[in-house]
Amino acid sequence: MSLRHPGLRGDPIYLDYNATTPVDPVVLEAMLPYLREHFGNPSSAHSYGWVAHQAIERARAEVADLLGCRPAEIIFTGGGSESDNLALRGVALARRTQGDHIITQVSEHPAVLNTCRALERLHGFRITYLPVDEYGRVRPEEVERAIDRRTILVSIMHANNETGTVQPLVEIAAIAHRYGALVHSDAAQSVAKIPTPVAELGVDLLTVAGHKLYAPKGIGALYVRHGLNLDLEPVLYGGGQERGLRAGTENVAACVALGAACRLAAERLSSERARLQRLRDLLWQRLHEGLGERLQLNGHPEERLPNTLNVSVAGLSGEEILAATPEVAASTGSACHEGSADPSPVLLAMGLSRERALGALRLTLGRWSRVDEVERAAVALLRSIGTLMRRGQV
Repeated sequence: MSLRHPGLRGDPIYLDYNATTPVDPVVLEAMLPYLREHFGNPSSAHSYGWVAHQAIERARAEVADLLGCRPAEIIFTGGGSESDNLALRGVALARRTQGDHIITQVSEHPAVLNTCRALERLHGFRITYLPVDEYGRVRPEEVERAIDRRTILVSIMHANNETGTVQPLVEIAAIAHRYGALVHSDAAQSVAKIPTPVAELGVDLLTVAGHKLYAPKGIGALYVRHGLNLDLEPVLYGGGQERGLRAGTENVAACVALGAACRLAAERLSSERARLQRLRDLLWQRLHEGLGERLQLNGHPEERLPNTLNVSVAGLSGEEILAATPEVAASTGSACHEGSADPSPVLLAMGLSRERALGALRLTLGRWSRVDEVERAAVALLRSIGTLMRRGQV
């Protein structure tokens, strides 16, 4: 089937895959029958409902296969933010008698930070917001210093959506479990880009967002380790779908789409990871050849997502660079903060100056990125940067 993808037919070169991904044609084909003919309610006790129910369970198994867990440990949600809310609010309210302390980090996704603030404001929980180092990583020793016997949950994202920095999650989880605390990780950016086996990571809950891995917007999942179902308070109350943790008639087509996207990711993870890293490094090389020391890398040089390049150009604003380069569709930071005149809170938390943070460009690659696009994007960006430098005598 014909499906429009970024970079085709004269479109700007798409370098914003961390904001959202196009729906893969295979994913679209998988979901269409559940929009056209298989319309049954999965809870109905007849053949229409059974077809829909079976489709959801197949999709659940496909998500579980990518994460290395049991299908029964996957809860479908309306997206990554809902999964974060269910994990944090669900654990906090269900385990209130066991403790009142939650640990997270200053550079978390707003879905985690704002849920923590609500728990603090409305329910009296103590929240510790850990600092990050110059690369955006939480030091495990900071977790050790902050944790106590009243800590019920540690929530640290797996990989940052702006810089791509990957957190030392295994070490952090080991510390949390020694104190009897549960571990949640928002893995919206890392799932399908790097391996995310939940058992090896040591997490008890893990967030998946469909539109970050070539499924539609409005679908996500939460991995909930076996045995924890009764320890979560639902965010939505209703008919008891998703083992009572997420009420509402299931969006069958979207669940099928997420399953298909996870199946594709599992098949391609190793080769795609290597390909994207080569493209990312080529983009850095070309920009560095043109700018030298004026180009600064933001984030960890090695422990980073293979598709993510966050850079600053000394003396220039990221917004003015992108405004001068209509041939490239990229961003200056998280899509959740786009449009703000303030610098990225993530970059400021890393200790970057306000000027450097304002100069940031987030250039992220994906399934349809090609070598020729990287080369053309680099040329276009360097041309705009050169013009801006001459104009401002930077």
